[in-house]
Amino acid sequence: MGHYLLTDRGTVKAVTNLDANILIVEDSPTLALTYREYLRGFNLPIVIAENGTDALDAINEKNPTVILLDLKLPDMDGIDILKKINASGHDARVIVITAHGSVATAVEAMQEGAADFLLKPFTAERIITTVKNAIEMHRLTNLVEQFEEKQGKRFDRFIGNSPAMQAVYGMIVDCAPSKASVFIMGPSGTGKELCAEAVHKMGPRKSKGFVAINCAAIPENLMESEIFGHKKGAFTGAIADRQGAAVSADGGTLFLDEICEMPLDLQAKLLRFIQTGQVVPVGSNTPVSVNVRFVCATNRVVAEEVTAGRFREDLYYRLHVIPIHLPPLKDRGQDIIDIAEHLLKQYSDEEDKGFAGIAEDAKARLLDHAWPGNVRELGNVIQSAVVLNEGPVLTSPMLAHLMGHLRPSTGANATAYLNVPNRNLVSQGSNQLPVYGLIEPLLVEERRVIERAIALSGGKVREAAKKLEVNPSTLYRKLKEWSEA
Repeated sequence: MGHYLLTDRGTVKAVTNLDANILIVEDSPTLALTYREYLRGFNLPIVIAENGTDALDAINEKNPTVILLDLKLPDMDGIDILKKINASGHDARVIVITAHGSVATAVEAMQEGAADFLLKPFTAERIITTVKNAIEMHRLTNLVEQFEEKQGKRFDRFIGNSPAMQAVYGMIVDCAPSKASVFIMGPSGTGKELCAEAVHKMGPRKSKGFVAINCAAIPENLMESEIFGHKKGAFTGAIADRQGAAVSADGGTLFLDEICEMPLDLQAKLLRFIQTGQVVPVGSNTPVSVNVRFVCATNRVVAEEVTAGRFREDLYYRLHVIPIHLPPLKDRGQDIIDIAEHLLKQYSDEEDKGFAGIAEDAKARLLDHAWPGNVRELGNVIQSAVVLNEGPVLTSPMLAHLMGHLRPSTGANATAYLNVPNRNLVSQGSNQLPVYGLIEPLLVEERRVIERAIALSGGKVREAAKKLEVNPSTLYRKLKEWSEA
C-alpha cells in the first residue's frame, strides 16, 4: 500500500494552500493509523507512507512540515532518508521514531538533522507535544526567512533579526489581526512604542488613528482629561470642549505607555471604559461610545505592582491578554551592530560628516557594552561620536569616553573585558584564569555562551549550533523557552 492523504473528512488526492501538513513514515499500518488518531486534533492533512521509497516520493510531492520517521523500514534505513532530506535542503522538522533506541542511534539521528527523538512505546501526550513544538518551530523559522527576504535586517521600524527579536516579530504578526488587548513589557529604550505601532499598522484598524498617551509624562490632575476629554468650564483652564485620546482613537488603537504610572482612581475609570466601551468626559454626565483596541506598555514588573497594590488586579487581567516581552539590547547580539550602522549613517547625514563604517575594534566594544539604556543609549553614543569626530570610520578610541563599563563576555571579544583593571587572576601551571566575584548558575552561563555564539555568527542559529557542536533544534528550543520565560 503506497502513500495517501488523510484529513478529518477522509481521503483526498491533493494538498494546496495549506500552512502545515504531516507525513507519517511507518511500515505498520496499525501504528500509522494510531499516530494519525493521536494527531487528529491538529486538523491538518496527514500523509502516510509505509516504506522509504514512498516516503521520499511523498516528501517531494507533498512538501510536509513535520515528518514522523520510523528508522526501521522494509526497503531502507531511516537514517538514509534523513541524509537525503538534509542533502536536498528540505526544511521539514523530522521526528525520529524507533523501537530500537540507543544513545548511539539518537546521536546519529540528531547529527543528521532530526528535530527530536521518540522511543516506542510513547503516550499520545508525548507525540502531540513533540509535533506541536515542531510545527511552531517550523512556522517561526519560515517567518524569519520571509522577514529576511523581504526586509533584510528590518521589520517595520525595528532593525535587527536576532533570535530574541524574531520571537517578538512573530508575536506581532500573530496578534495584529486580533481585537485582544496587548501588553508590551521591557526595559526603557527597547522600542515599546515601535512595537505598539507595528501591531496597529499590521492589523485591521490601520486606516484609523493610533493615539499614544504617556502616563508618566502627564500630571495626575490632567490625565483623566487627556484620556477621556472634558467639557468647557469643567475646571480652571477648560475654556472649550475637548475630546480626549479615547475618542480620538475611535475605530483605531489607544496606546497607554507606562500604564503602571496611572493613579488608582483613574485605573478604576479605565476599567469601566474597557467593560462598557463608553467614556464620560470630565464635567459631563453623558457617556460617549468608543471602540478602541488597547495596547499598553510598562518597564515595570506588573505582577509586583499588583502585589504591592499599585496596580488593580482586575485591570491587569483585562489588559494583559497578549503579552509581548521586548529583550534588552545586550541580549540582541549582532543587532547592536546593525542598529549602530543605521544610526551612524543617519547622524552622519544630519551632521554632514563623512562616516562610512564601523571599525572592527569599535564593533567589539559595542558588543561588549552592557547598554543599560538600551537602544536609546546606543543612539546617544553614536550621535555624540559623530558630532565630536570627522570619520571616515568609527573607531574604538572615539567611543572610549562615551561609554561606561564593559560587561563580562566570552569568545572573541573577551580580551577587552579581561584587560579591565582589578581583575583577580589565579595561576594554573602556565595559564592564568580569570576569577570573578560571583559564581553564576550553570543555566545563566549556558545562555550567555549560546547568545554569544549566535551574535558572533551574525545571528545565524544554525551556524552557531555548528560551531558549538550541537543540533540547531537544541538552540531553537532554548531560545523559545527563554522568550516565553
